[in-house]
Amino acid sequence: MPKQSKRYRALAEKQHTEPLLLGKAVEVLKNFGTTKFDQTVEVHMRLGVDPKQADQIIRGSVVLPHGIGRSQRVIVFAKGDLATAAQEAGADEVGQEELAKKIKDGWVDFDVCIATPDMMGLVGPLGRVLGPRGLMPSPRAGTVTPEVAKVVQEYKAGKVEFRNDAGGNVHAVVGKLSFDGVKLSENIQSFIDHINSLKPIAIKGTYVRGISICATMSPGVPVAA
Repeated sequence: MPKQSKRYRALAEKQHTEPLLLGKAVEVLKNFGTTKFDQTVEVHMRLGVDPKQADQIIRGSVVLPHGIGRSQRVIVFAKGDLATAAQEAGADEVGQEELAKKIKDGWVDFDVCIATPDMMGLVGPLGRVLGPRGLMPSPRAGTVTPEVAKVVQEYKAGKVEFRNDAGGNVHAVVGKLSFDGVKLSENIQSFIDHINSLKPIAIKGTYVRGISICATMSPGVPVAA
């Protein structure tokens, strides 16, 4: 177990064990902002899904109303007019074979990878590099698309991807601790509402079993579902 700092232990003593209404939970979390840097805020949701069942996979993306507090680095596999459109939309790098080789050689200094459908023959073999890092383009996540310019703009504006892990949990960055409390709450609520809208038909019991929010160097704060 990693050693916890004095600061963390002091904050943990103030930790709430009972779920709080979202606005109050955000207020408590913002009081944990005692570091010299602007901490990233995440939401974690424990879901009653069976990750081994294909019809219970919770995966996709959502555009948060107030962004995430930083510009995401976006690369695009496209050619011709679509490559030009991606560049004009703000993509950090656009390419084909040379970009693929760069990634094969170990370069993964980006947050999002988007590809047009006709480029998947080139991108597919990169799965060994991109897959484990959660960077592989996917139609379900909306990152395999002919509308590359639109998707680049969405990610630059604050779109986040998510996929449940082996324990049935989903996680996402939802902003910075410096965000106004109302804006941070709206981002978190937007993510929660989106996950709720994806409830699989096969789920008969409780779908959302727990929600918590935390910052980079803070304890988690439970949120009432």
